[in-house]
Amino acid sequence: MKLGQNHAAWDVIQPLCMIGLLAVGITTIYSAQLCFDGEQWKAQLVWAALGFGLYLVVARIGYEFYLRQAHWLYLISIGGLLLLWTPLGVHRFGALRWLKLGALRFQPSELAKAATLFLVASILARSDIGKLRHSWPTLLRIAGLSFLPALLIFLQPDLGSALALPPMVFALLFLSPLSGKFFLSVLGIALLLLSVVTWDIYAYRLYLDAHHLNPLEHRGQYEARSCFPLKDYQRNRILAFVSPKVVDPQGTGISWNLRQSLMAIGCGAWKGRGFCRGKQSKLGYLPPSVATNDFIFSVLAEEWGLLGGLVLLLLYGFLVADTLHVATLARDSFGAFVAVGTAVLWMMHIGINIGMTLGLMPITGIPLPFVSYGGSFLLLSCFLQGIVQSIYHYRFY
Repeated sequence: MKLGQNHAAWDVIQPLCMIGLLAVGITTIYSAQLCFDGEQWKAQLVWAALGFGLYLVVARIGYEFYLRQAHWLYLISIGGLLLLWTPLGVHRFGALRWLKLGALRFQPSELAKAATLFLVASILARSDIGKLRHSWPTLLRIAGLSFLPALLIFLQPDLGSALALPPMVFALLFLSPLSGKFFLSVLGIALLLLSVVTWDIYAYRLYLDAHHLNPLEHRGQYEARSCFPLKDYQRNRILAFVSPKVVDPQGTGISWNLRQSLMAIGCGAWKGRGFCRGKQSKLGYLPPSVATNDFIFSVLAEEWGLLGGLVLLLLYGFLVADTLHVATLARDSFGAFVAVGTAVLWMMHIGINIGMTLGLMPITGIPLPFVSYGGSFLLLSCFLQGIVQSIYHYRFY
């Protein structure tokens, strides 16, 4: 039967792109740690196998399950974020982002991204949204439910993951039949927030100059005086982006990773130095702590050059475009919302991560989907892509 044949069909573009990206990630992690006898690539290989298995399982489950259980999943994710401030929370690199359950460590912020996506998609799918004056109760509900996980993630602090949530939610709202007044209002609020952040950074610089303080040596003094909830190290990162001479005139402090990243990418030229021949990560100029996650694109670009970077972007392009295509095939609005939200989440991670390695974005510490080292985000990536496959698989009934 033709309908049954279409129902059983799988979208092959997704798994092919995923396998390609996972292979790129594992080989690049191996190369980045070759001179340090690192074994992260072995752990990443295990996570990749588990993640792809999860993808295959989730793809066979009807995605309506997440519509029915969206509220429970959201509550579980909020509980996970709150557990960070208990003895189960683990401090690493000055941040409280990991939960430890026995030998297992994971980041609850990754579950919060998926849970927020499901909840907002379920609310929009069940609500009658139209004119702004009739939609305020629903919009306020969405705003509050989205703000809570973003705030808890921001307080860890994890600015990068917190910044990934608003564009995802805004994209879902853009799909709904809201009037243009709403989006003009959001634009006004965004510009106002940007102005407040700009003023805070300017006041921070004036404070440093007035008291003759070194921003790296006296980090933490200004945040105790400011009412704006930014950490001084976050202000330093923004200052290093807009005015690096102020924070790190010698380029040996907060700007070091970016400078080494730009050197690695520049040395890669068109064809790169070759696999396992990159010098910035091998000699430790690009620190091992960031070479396999936040700055993994720099390692890849040095070894494979512009052509290698273009291949990576091509794989991402196919994956995102296919995910958006699945949204157009979804048999209901919930499926379309989830697919679009997933695509936007990938675009945010890709744009911010690669942008910061090129000096086009402030350094926020956000991983590349399927490529950067880390089990929590890799499992989330495979999980969400599995749901997209489920949306395609069950697109008729």
